[in-house]
Amino acid sequence: MKENMGRNDKMIRLGAAALIAILFFMNLISGTVAIILGVIAIIFAATSFINFCPIYAALGINTKERNN
Repeated sequence: MKENMGRNDKMIRLGAAALIAILFFMNLISGTVAIILGVIAIIFAATSFINFCPIYAALGINTKERNN
């Protein structure tokens, strides 16, 4: 797996995952919506930690900064 996620992309994904977690623990989301958003949050966090997004790879997108 070649890294294809940049720093800003990772921060946005981790922020979204944290927001979903906060909404869940404050009981603002529940039921099916909480499950779906929880799965999305886990996927966002996992892809951020491994610096690779399979959807980006399939679409040929690369947000990783280039070293000159």
